[in-house]
Amino acid sequence: MIGAIEILIIAVIFGIIYGRDAIDKTFRKSANEGVVESMAGDLKEYYDEDPKRVVKLAALIIGTFSFVVTGIYWAITRTDFLKMIGLDQ
Repeated sequence: MIGAIEILIIAVIFGIIYGRDAIDKTFRKSANEGVVESMAGDLKEYYDEDPKRVVKLAALIIGTFSFVVTGIYWAITRTDFLKMIGLDQ
């Protein structure tokens, strides 16, 4: 059975090997612009190609954020997490 540490190590190695290529192909950053300017240009191109894609991307980000916040709220209220970290008696 593969443990969580081994899966994390495999993910890190995969990210190191393939992450840079994916980032270089996805974001066309030139030397004289910052990351935010590059991302703004990419979002503008995405919007020009298909405006619904940007709306779907925003809905995905909001949905993911609300899912994570709900999970954290559940973990704090339904478990003994606060006792485990020493904030509750």
